[in-house]
Amino acid sequence: MIRVVATGTFDILHPGHLYYLEESRELGDELYVIVARDANVRHKPRPILPEEQRLRMVRALKPVDHAILGDLHDMFKPIEEIRPDIITLGFNQHFDEKELRQKLRARGLDADVVRISGYPGPLASSSKIVEHILNTRGVTRPADPSGGGE
Repeated sequence: MIRVVATGTFDILHPGHLYYLEESRELGDELYVIVARDANVRHKPRPILPEEQRLRMVRALKPVDHAILGDLHDMFKPIEEIRPDIITLGFNQHFDEKELRQKLRARGLDADVVRISGYPGPLASSSKIVEHILNTRGVTRPADPSGGGE
């Protein structure tokens, strides 16, 4: 049985997330997903959705066999527990594959690291979706319910 691990923040689920997880699942028999903890997301803006909601959404996706929250202090702890054959990275994840392989081997983990290509469609990242919403919907003031002016 080939065990695959995919990791990510998974804020505002979109087709790019689904593509990443489907492609990851195709590489093995069982897909584990490690959802980043709110406190550990430092390389981009804080998630909009809380970690428990993001975890629940990921668990509901068809390609996902198991989903867990990452460890607050050691990103390799869940990997050591799962012992995957393959770890997949999204096209825009900030990890260097060679460096990650070295860190895994230093901890006795012999998982292959595979970078999944990006989803070809538009709005394939949470930040692009937020930007699109702000640009097309803008920030408007609610209408005055009394119908009067200021």
